[in-house]
Amino acid sequence: MISQSGARIRRHPRRPLRSAFTLLEVMLVLVILAAIAGIAVVNIGGVQERAYIRTAKTELSNLKSMLEQYRLEVGSYPNKLEDLHTQPSDLADPSRWLQLLKEPPKPDPWGHPYEYINNGSDYELRSVGPDGKSGTEDDITA
Repeated sequence: MISQSGARIRRHPRRPLRSAFTLLEVMLVLVILAAIAGIAVVNIGGVQERAYIRTAKTELSNLKSMLEQYRLEVGSYPNKLEDLHTQPSDLADPSRWLQLLKEPPKPDPWGHPYEYINNGSDYELRSVGPDGKSGTEDDITA
C-alpha cells in the first residue's frame, strides 16, 4: 500500500490481544492448590490428634489428683467418677464428703467417657482413645 506522499506503508498483521488465561494454565494452578491443600490437611490432622492426647493426659492427671483428695477426705476412693460431683448416698459419714467437681465429669476429647474402675484400695483410670475401645494400644492411662 502506498500513502499519498508516495511512501510505502507496511502493514503488520495484527496480533490478537491476550485477555484471559488458557485452560491449561487454570488447570495447572488448580492441581498445585489441591496438592498444597492435601499436605496442609494431613499436617493439621496430626496436630489435632496430638493436642487431643495432651488434653486427655492433662484431664486424667487432674482427675487422679481429685481421686486422691477424695480418698484423703472420705477415707476411700469413690465408686464412680460422678461421686466427685454429686454426693453418693451410701457414704458412712456424709459430712466428710467434699464436692471436687463443679460439673459432672466431661468426656475425653474424642467424646467417650473416661473409664474408672475402683478396686477397693486402688483404681484404674483411662481414656479409651480415638478408637473408643478399651484395652487397645491407643488407650491413655493415668
